[in-house]
Amino acid sequence: MNLYPAFLKLAGRRVLLVGGGRVAAGKLRGLLEAGASVTVVAPDISADLEQPGVPLLRRRFRPHDLEGCWFVVAAATPDVNRQVAEAALALRIFVNAVDDPEAASAYLGGVVRKGGATVAVSTGGRAPALAGLLREALERLLPDDLGEWLASAERLRSRWRADRVPVEARRPLLLRALDELYSVRGRA
Repeated sequence: MNLYPAFLKLAGRRVLLVGGGRVAAGKLRGLLEAGASVTVVAPDISADLEQPGVPLLRRRFRPHDLEGCWFVVAAATPDVNRQVAEAALALRIFVNAVDDPEAASAYLGGVVRKGGATVAVSTGGRAPALAGLLREALERLLPDDLGEWLASAERLRSRWRADRVPVEARRPLLLRALDELYSVRGRA
């Protein structure tokens, strides 16, 4: 199955997190960092999920919990994850079912954030541990000054857009500019 990789703008958008354990707590962190408005639902909710502004519904998942949601993360038992997936499908809401690729319509990749850049890697839910190892390798490979790369690329992009430089011509120009950035450092 071929997947279409995408980054979601969840800031201010309603997201449901089904599950109350350690795995759900790990997912909550990333959702909150993205600015999502998260509600947690599970019969038993660990203290790790008690965060300011996060409503906790200490009960079983109900399909109407999805009303108004943009995205749902199911981090519960396989049976509950499948119930969530069925309800989400009916409402055309993408669902990430943690460690349950059959119940998922969205897979979350291993994510590296460095210097304003975000890189994600996925195995389509087939081998999450491998995705984690690849994420760790990418994190080590990316330069510590990636933020400078991004700032330079942003300035150049703005100038190239104003000068109407064709998109296909920009990548070689960017490579040259980044090479010059390192040449200047080598002389300093």
